Amino acid sequence: MWQYGFGIPDELFIRGSVPMTKQEIRVLSLSKMRLKSDSIVWDIGAGTGSVSVEAAVYCNEGRVFAIEKNPEAVELLKENRKAFGVKNMEIVCGQAPDALLNLPCPDSIFIGGTGDFTEEILETAAERLKPCGIIVANAIAIDTLCSLQGFFKARCWERDITLANISTSKQAKEKTMMLAYNPIYIFAAKKPEDSKKAEEPLYG
Repeated sequence: MWQYGFGIPDELFIRGSVPMTKQEIRVLSLSKMRLKSDSIVWDIGAGTGSVSVEAAVYCNEGRVFAIEKNPEAVELLKENRKAFGVKNMEIVCGQAPDALLNLPCPDSIFIGGTGDFTEEILETAAERLKPCGIIVANAIAIDTLCSLQGFFKARCWERDITLANISTSKQAKEKTMMLAYNPIYIFAAKKPEDSKKAEEPLYG
């Protein structure tokens, strides 16, 4: 089992043309998920599997389900699972939400992409998530953020939004310059156990 903790360097993952959640965003997203060693995790729209792999390393007594419909991405998931030796990471080939129906109920869900089925995926994820479980979603577009906020606000879930504006250093000959990532919204929502639980703060 690979022992690296959160923040595995991007260059250690096998990558193709499939988008990948970058190291710094991945660390923030995983921290919002409040994972435990025995957590059951869904990674919807898993891509290269960077989030799935890191979650599987941390949840070494749990199970991580990487859900992906893109054949190229599925192959990368297999390669990265093998490269990092995460045997508790299971790959689910198919389109959510249908691909979610036979999976065990999760403690935490990461949503990296929903395609044209955002509402349907959120409905299924919200229904199947265990009480007090957490859903984390990354969004680039304000429209996506508004959809997430509206969906969970209507259900009285506790919500937390972080806007990450990150730049990383790069050597340009003898000088160092900073390269900026696209701003990313990291949205987290906690499922209430009951109406009283819904009033408790998600973080802090």
